[in-house]
Amino acid sequence: MTAISILGVVLALLALLALASVYVSWRAGRLDRLHIRLETAQAALDAALLRRAGVSLELAGSRVLDPATSLVLAAAAHEARTAGPDEREHAESDLSKTLRAVVDQERFKEKLAEHPAGPELIKELDTAVTKVVYSRRFFNNAVAVTRTAQRRWLARTLRLAGHTEYPQFFEIDDAPPKSFATE
Repeated sequence: MTAISILGVVLALLALLALASVYVSWRAGRLDRLHIRLETAQAALDAALLRRAGVSLELAGSRVLDPATSLVLAAAAHEARTAGPDEREHAESDLSKTLRAVVDQERFKEKLAEHPAGPELIKELDTAVTKVVYSRRFFNNAVAVTRTAQRRWLARTLRLAGHTEYPQFFEIDDAPPKSFATE
């Protein structure tokens, strides 16, 4: 082999190595951006869940509901706010079920509309419930995309995700009350 052909092979190998390095760097950067998106979605979901629990507590303390209903709603909202990571999905689902039971009562909106702060509470609760639904969908979408990227051969082989675990989906019953869903 001549010196020119050896130089050509070396340059081709260096170019191939440079392209591979750029590709790996791009994949690592994408995975990093996906993790940032996941953290942002987690923060938005946490904020939406806390807001829903706060509005539920406000409704429970508004003296519009009968005492038993207020107590049940306040207990479910408090449990959702204070639940640990292992119990959180269950507590949030219980709050959703309790909200449906309260809001879908006969003449609920009429009774709440008679209260001075009632229309504002209805609007806040509807907004809070809707934000939970959308935040959870966005979060679960971010989890799915991140998990797919982490499972790719290159990411696993080169440990581009480091030692992070696969993110977990947040599965709760977040169906809105029927009276909110039809508006």
